[in-house]
Amino acid sequence: MLPFDVAVTFFAAAVVLALAPGPDNIFVLTQSALWGRQAGILVTLGLCTGLMGHTVAVVAGVAALIQASALAFSALKLVGAAYLLYLAWQAFRSAGGALESEAQPRLNGWQLYRRGILMNITNPKVSIFCLAFLPQFADPVRGSVAMQVLLLGGLFILSTLLVFGGVAMTAGALGPWLQRSQRVQRHMNRLAGTIFAALALKLVTAQR
Repeated sequence: MLPFDVAVTFFAAAVVLALAPGPDNIFVLTQSALWGRQAGILVTLGLCTGLMGHTVAVVAGVAALIQASALAFSALKLVGAAYLLYLAWQAFRSAGGALESEAQPRLNGWQLYRRGILMNITNPKVSIFCLAFLPQFADPVRGSVAMQVLLLGGLFILSTLLVFGGVAMTAGALGPWLQRSQRVQRHMNRLAGTIFAALALKLVTAQR
């Protein structure tokens, strides 16, 4: 089990890390602003599901393989960058019309949730971060390290859910206003496309 002071320290650090600007919270911000707060919450749930996968990967040792293998790291990095470029292409393609148009139908809940999962799980930096960060707060003296890492992963997911949920609620409040203005929608789509393309460039040039 985790001592209370260790859990509190870890949770505080996780909240600070979740607040730091990065691909995931920027993704939640843009999707919430474009589609409303519900969309942002669904994306957040997808991102948190991805974090579950990363936590299990740390316990199973898969993350260690990614860190040790340049080929595995590069392959996952390229997959993540390709997906971000796909999102950028979609955003630029919809820049000329409304979000609710027949040419660009509103994404359903599963599609938004799936985007969040793919966004998170294809980012090898998250996997390596979890590998480096979670075990620092585990101690074999306290029992099963695997169980401690799972508990720490749960706290990290909770902090992400709270912070990203707050981002989604705040940005999503702009949703109704955006839906009344096609001009603003076009600018938001172009901004989102630019952000996705920039994130893809950052990911593909990332070093281990």
